[in-house]
Amino acid sequence: MKIIHLISGGDVGGAKTHVLSLLSGLKEHHRIQLVCFMEGAFAQEARELGIPTMVLTEGVRTSLGVLGRLIREQGYEVVHCHGARANMFGSMLKSRLDIPVVTTVHSDYRLDYLGRPAAALTYGTINRFALRRLDDWIGVADTTSDMLIRRGFDPERVFTIYNGVPFDAEAPALSREEYLKKFGVSADENTTVFGIAARIDPVKDIQTLLRAFSQAVKDCPNIRLLIAGDGEQRQELEALAGELSPSGTVIFVGWQEDMRSFYNALDVNMLTSLSEGFPYALVEGARQSCATISTRVGGVPALVEHEINGFLFQPRDVQALTEYILRCARQPELRKEFGRRLYEKAKREFSLEATVERQLEIYRTILRRRKRQSERPRDGVMICGAYGRGNGGDDTILSAIVGQLREIDSDLPICVITRNPVETALENHVRGIYTFRALKIRRQMKKTRLYLSGGGSLIQDATSSRSLWYYLSSIRSAKRCGNQVMMFGCGIGPVSHALNRRRTAETINRCVDAITLRDAESLRELERLGVKAVPVRLTADMAFLARRAPESEQRVYHKACGLEEQGQYLMFAPRPWPGAETCVNAFAQAALYAEKKYGLTPVVYAMEPGRDRELCEKIARQIQKEGGSCLLLSAPKDSRLILGLVGRMRAVIAMRLHGLILAATQGVAFAGVAYDPKVSGFMDYIGQGACCTLEQLSADTLKGLIDVALEEKDCADSAARMQKLAQENCRIAMELYAGNEADMTRKIS
Repeated sequence: MKIIHLISGGDVGGAKTHVLSLLSGLKEHHRIQLVCFMEGAFAQEARELGIPTMVLTEGVRTSLGVLGRLIREQGYEVVHCHGARANMFGSMLKSRLDIPVVTTVHSDYRLDYLGRPAAALTYGTINRFALRRLDDWIGVADTTSDMLIRRGFDPERVFTIYNGVPFDAEAPALSREEYLKKFGVSADENTTVFGIAARIDPVKDIQTLLRAFSQAVKDCPNIRLLIAGDGEQRQELEALAGELSPSGTVIFVGWQEDMRSFYNALDVNMLTSLSEGFPYALVEGARQSCATISTRVGGVPALVEHEINGFLFQPRDVQALTEYILRCARQPELRKEFGRRLYEKAKREFSLEATVERQLEIYRTILRRRKRQSERPRDGVMICGAYGRGNGGDDTILSAIVGQLREIDSDLPICVITRNPVETALENHVRGIYTFRALKIRRQMKKTRLYLSGGGSLIQDATSSRSLWYYLSSIRSAKRCGNQVMMFGCGIGPVSHALNRRRTAETINRCVDAITLRDAESLRELERLGVKAVPVRLTADMAFLARRAPESEQRVYHKACGLEEQGQYLMFAPRPWPGAETCVNAFAQAALYAEKKYGLTPVVYAMEPGRDRELCEKIARQIQKEGGSCLLLSAPKDSRLILGLVGRMRAVIAMRLHGLILAATQGVAFAGVAYDPKVSGFMDYIGQGACCTLEQLSADTLKGLIDVALEEKDCADSAARMQKLAQENCRIAMELYAGNEADMTRKIS
């Protein structure tokens, strides 16, 4: 692979370390060329590392000509930019070359010139314009990538890479004692040394650190603070430190080349930034087993887990930072344990080798997709469903659909019709179009090959006829635009009105190429509607293939929710429905019963917060009024966290269908309150008898359901069976997408 990297050449800090480390790893097996636009320490260090380096100091037009000829003559496959000046050159090269131009975004580009209004107006404006013209973007943390997506960058062309460092056996040049003595730091074996390595720049907010340290040193005089770095604020901050803290407790050591010795001298590594991508300073500190205190910004939480391997606080929170400084100073064993855990995680997940391999994977993906785009003028899948409405169940289904499709074809373009395009794009890295942007939807339909309608109960008129008409008209439009059309993992019915039944049957028989259903009652409803011309297969809900968040993210979320590590919980997931309001006392009495008999803390859960929260609050208030305890929670935006929370329950009692389905996916005992035939249909299909209708609901009925649910033994077996059936949805869809209709029909039949 041949890659040319462009960078200004005046870069320092994390961006410099990232580029030089990355190129050092890439050059071992690939053709790499570094181009700087100024001579200096950056270019010199690159040469010393054996990285082929060229410096162009001519004007813009001359440099563009040299770059264009070099790229064409040497056959480079990708232009990779770093920083504002490189982005400007990359945007101009893009119109001259037929190769992808990609950039790594190391920070929030709107804050790069914080405190320098003239530079922000000139360089910042040019950079914002140039960024939009490039082909692909790489964020140095998930939060950086999310920032780009929120600002309208194509989510399918945004990638994430985390900075890594070599975890080799190289020893620091100086011992702790030698390093501290070099800067005249008075310290003994009882001294706790805190430190920060950063540009002394407003965005790093070292003022907050100085104020917190000055409060902590009053209670713990034997602490020291080392500040490594330089910048325009240095004199100002040195004066502030002199005012706030005793002489000799805060030491500015200037710019440091020997960072291993710096971190080896620290007990606690610090970061107080207002904004970050993924800071090298924390990984370098972790390599030396430093405990860490950092602001909760950028990609920091991917490495530092609050009170697991370090402390996190909100930017500018002096009080919280002071508390954590004192805890680290007073609890040496905690400090050492944090450092050990952080080292293990950093070595496992943030090594240089992992970063280099991820970068190569990104290059391969970009080149592969570019080739595919040239070969397939019509490509991709459009998905339509009840997405982006804040319903945790529906959004979990979408994540499962996207995940499964990408497992089959990792480069498949996917577009989703959704009420919230930005949130849908953030969670799934797909393009989103607002539900009622009819012209934009139709234009996209002319580009895709397959239209998937479903992932829920769309074909029904119980909520309204308007929604049914919308989904039917979308199916007809997709077929007219030349798509293969599949009703995907659906629930069907009830469709009650005679006109709606006729329209539904006509549309499906004329416009749909395949149907997969999630329960047997839906199959019977299709037959009653008169659908006969379409192959139909009974599968399972796609939520059975949803995945949990990583354990580290779950731990943080569960703690924020108030769940105790050894706690036992029972979830209630009600929903507003005619008659449900009268059952508040029944749910409350059942919760009190579960707490008293089984020791289960009730969790009243708003699966769709916008609709469910008010009813959940009434139930929670009634439980507390009766002297019980409970947790009142709302579903987060991240569907993986919803799944993990459900998985922490001993049992789930739900009106919400997806509360039941998610419990089934996790092998958790469950019981249903059937407000709609789709709930009882699901319970029958999965072979679970713990169910009552809304009309039958009472405190005694719910208590009986809890008893039955907790006696259930084969939940995991049912989940495994349904997962296999759910996988058939995407297999059939991709057969249809590929045009293998004979194979698809055979699979369905």
